[in-house]
Amino acid sequence: MRQRDAHAALRRFLKSAQHKGYRRVLVITGKGAEPNPRRSFYKEDERGVLRQAVPHWLATPDLASVVVSFAPAPKRLGGEGALYVQLRRPAN
Repeated sequence: MRQRDAHAALRRFLKSAQHKGYRRVLVITGKGAEPNPRRSFYKEDERGVLRQAVPHWLATPDLASVVVSFAPAPKRLGGEGALYVQLRRPAN
């Protein structure tokens, strides 16, 4: 996904999960593609763009009413390529 599409999908997913009463969800960002060995050493590495962006999105004010906290998932559930997200109870 492109970042704009991924951001919108994440917001929809989290709000839907909160509405259904889920307290925790697993968000899989992936670890990013393996670096290209032919790529110049001096060019910036763009590996794991979503892995880097999702924590920033989760901390934005527009998701404050949905997200309580988040943390890296255990290795068996994705490790650095996934996040556990704790959700707020839905407003009545």
